[in-house]
Amino acid sequence: MKNSKIYPWVVVALLWGVALLNYMDRQMLSTMKDAMQMDITELQSATNFGRLMAVFLWIYGFMSPVAGMIADRLNRKWLIVGSLFVWSAVTYLMGIADTFQQIFWLRALMGVSEALYIPAGLSLIADYHSGSSRSLAVGIHMTGLYTGQAIGGFGATVAAAFSWHTTFHWFGIIGIAYAVVLMLFLHDKKTEKVKTERPSPETNQSSLGKGLRVLFTNTAFWVILFYFAASSLPGWATKNWLPTLFAENLNLPMSEAGPISTITIAVSSFIGVLLGGTLSDRWVQKNLRGRVYTGAIGLGMTIPSLLLLGCGHHIVAVVGAGLLFGIGFGIFDANNMPILCQFVSAKQRATAYGVMNMIGVFAGAFITDLLGQWSDGGDLGLGFSMLAIVVAAALCTQLYFLRPKTDNVE
Repeated sequence: MKNSKIYPWVVVALLWGVALLNYMDRQMLSTMKDAMQMDITELQSATNFGRLMAVFLWIYGFMSPVAGMIADRLNRKWLIVGSLFVWSAVTYLMGIADTFQQIFWLRALMGVSEALYIPAGLSLIADYHSGSSRSLAVGIHMTGLYTGQAIGGFGATVAAAFSWHTTFHWFGIIGIAYAVVLMLFLHDKKTEKVKTERPSPETNQSSLGKGLRVLFTNTAFWVILFYFAASSLPGWATKNWLPTLFAENLNLPMSEAGPISTITIAVSSFIGVLLGGTLSDRWVQKNLRGRVYTGAIGLGMTIPSLLLLGCGHHIVAVVGAGLLFGIGFGIFDANNMPILCQFVSAKQRATAYGVMNMIGVFAGAFITDLLGQWSDGGDLGLGFSMLAIVVAAALCTQLYFLRPKTDNVE
């Protein structure tokens, strides 16, 4: 089956489930704060909660380049399976934890395990799909992330019906079971290549050093790093603080604000990645900058939405802003790996995306911590509005500097 014409889409379908679990397990915590703080009093402080969310991002960020290097050199199937199994086991153990320190260190371990997935998963999809379907395939995969984010938004609802302990237990068990499914049906495209000679450790070290030099002397890659980091600020802000913003601006309990906010972003992002993927794959056939232009359209849509999210206090304005943000960010998100493929060799893509992930996540950790402090001071909405300035700078940089000469660097 792995050699059939439909198998590249089977890979997307299998990894869609992994992407869903990846974001679902990390998102649940942001909506279950109210339920958990009844048992863990340290979570009553928004600053402490910000620390808990940020430690995941810092660890995730530091691990991302390492994960990319590993994915470029080892079997990505087993890397993905192992990553999923570990973070699902951590999710299960979160339901057993009864102190802030236990939750804190489990959250850190989740950062290690989840970091191993994204570079491996996206590079595997990019290898299986050519330029004519690459953005759409990546976009469909991204809808798994958004769906997981939406389901994670129901964490507070499930916790209210049962308990937060039970919620973590069952979501963890589901992930462990899905890891078994991947063991049976997922294959790494690299396994089809016949290797006649096993490279020595010295050769591997030389290849790694040369690859990193090529990567970091690539001016376009530095530009991609900048606009990816800048756009990650509002991206992570919505993942970790949008439920709180909805609750504050609309005077809703978290059990209602969590599902409304996450579903709003997830549904609109789902639409955005499909639009962005389809448009980009068609546009690039006529103009090599088509992917860059498509990503720029998406980024541009997030600017007014951030202003409305920060200032709006009516459900129509806030939900409408969330819908606009999700569509725009989805269009942008579907084109990150395809744009990277226009400037970085296939041999270094997982490493490159790992570095991108690190920079983006560090930006996310910074904004998550900062918004926690601003939330304690009553300025969460202002923080969201100010992010529009950063996005505007990233948009201008992207349009001016990124000028690809090919759609796929070999």
